[in-house]
Amino acid sequence: MSTALQPKPRVIGHKVRICIVASKYNEQFTDALLENAILELGELIPAARIDLIRVPGAFEIPVAVAKSMQRNDLNCIIALGLIIRGDTHHADLVASSVTQALQNLAVQHCLPVIHEVLLVEDEKQAHARCIAASMNRGREAARAAAGMIDVFSEIEKSTPKLSPNKFK
Repeated sequence: MSTALQPKPRVIGHKVRICIVASKYNEQFTDALLENAILELGELIPAARIDLIRVPGAFEIPVAVAKSMQRNDLNCIIALGLIIRGDTHHADLVASSVTQALQNLAVQHCLPVIHEVLLVEDEKQAHARCIAASMNRGREAARAAAGMIDVFSEIEKSTPKLSPNKFK
């Protein structure tokens, strides 16, 4: 597991649209993830339009992501949430389900989905990843989003446009 933030990608100067789907559950931590992601996006993509959708918990994130993907003007989606492991396997089931659903949606729609729905052991780990500065996953989510938007932009630029007459 990484204990430091990834380096900042280059600043994106063109307009993009990003949707953040964030859980309300474990509010102290998810609000900090959200705040850090938005601040970092403001530095990395100053012209970005950010849409925010809040859902009750982590389990509801994938369906909100799927609904958001019905729009055709998004460049990236960021999923933010926090699951604190308890005495049962419920947290593991939710985390696994959310992870699989988000990956399937990203591949199916060919749209970057940045997965920062964290599964942690306790509030100490939650604080380190959501509130502390050294390995803040909200900032990391923003950096991953900017990086993927840049990658997809480069792919679009380098992909030749096929004319309908090309195969006649």
